[in-house]
Amino acid sequence: MSTTFTAGGDQRSLPVPDGLDGMRLDQAVARLFGLSRTTAAALVDAGAARLDGTVRANSHKVRAGSWLEVTLPAPAATIVVVPQAVPGLRVVHADDDIVVVDKPVGVAAHPSPGWTGPTVIGGLAAIGHTIATSGAAERQGVVHRLDVGTTGVMVVAKSEQAYSLLKRAFKEREVEKRYHAVVQGHLDPLRGTIDAPIDRHPHHDYRWAVVSGGKPSITHYDTIEAFPSASLVDVRLETGRTHQIRVHFSTLRHPCVGDLTYGADPTLSGRLKLDRQWLHARELSFQHPRTGDEVRFVSDYPDDLGRALDILRD
Repeated sequence: MSTTFTAGGDQRSLPVPDGLDGMRLDQAVARLFGLSRTTAAALVDAGAARLDGTVRANSHKVRAGSWLEVTLPAPAATIVVVPQAVPGLRVVHADDDIVVVDKPVGVAAHPSPGWTGPTVIGGLAAIGHTIATSGAAERQGVVHRLDVGTTGVMVVAKSEQAYSLLKRAFKEREVEKRYHAVVQGHLDPLRGTIDAPIDRHPHHDYRWAVVSGGKPSITHYDTIEAFPSASLVDVRLETGRTHQIRVHFSTLRHPCVGDLTYGADPTLSGRLKLDRQWLHARELSFQHPRTGDEVRFVSDYPDDLGRALDILRD
């Protein structure tokens, strides 16, 4: 492979590998350069990908040995953490090593490309918490994440020792993460385990799915309370994949109420006045990285989720 750099980005040229023979051009570009399908398709549409010197459509099937030339987009600008007060962000516990927060809805864990809203890291910086410098610049101190639309308890590392030990604890599944979710319908059995691999959705960049060959993903659940149209369940995550709870229950045809992205009934969501998934990080337990003592933090339901439960119980 030959590589040159220009003001427009990274230019690369190489023969199409045998393993991609017959694949769509946009899929081949995505696979070769680690891009999303959306980004790859945009490059092809812009004429930034050529086969044997000719611009082709996204649907064009590539042939092994054809010469592929691609101009990749210029690297994104470095993301900077900006201190910004976050209404509703509550500090549950703080010491020299960790800070535990109760995250409100509409707040991301850390800055990311395309996200202009509030973040946990920015909110902590605004109230004077110094976070560990380990990790990528935009997510320093972050050892686990909650979706923007998911509320609840979350821990951030303040010391380098805490970052290292907590990262390892999450990876080794030594942290107990419990969520409460309201899912549509009634689960059968009422208590069980969902063991199904998860990876990016093959057709939708912003979604994840149960797919063959995905990363091992295990979710344990237990029904707490049943309503005519839904169930409140306690969920314990053994793994921590992106959107894991949402994907697993959607796959069982019991999506989280309000989760329109994963197939929730919009009529029920409207009746409960929900504009996001009913999913809450209820409890977090782990060994404190300095003392070794077991610590446990619990978050109460926010107003919108509590209101939805009241409607279901009426």
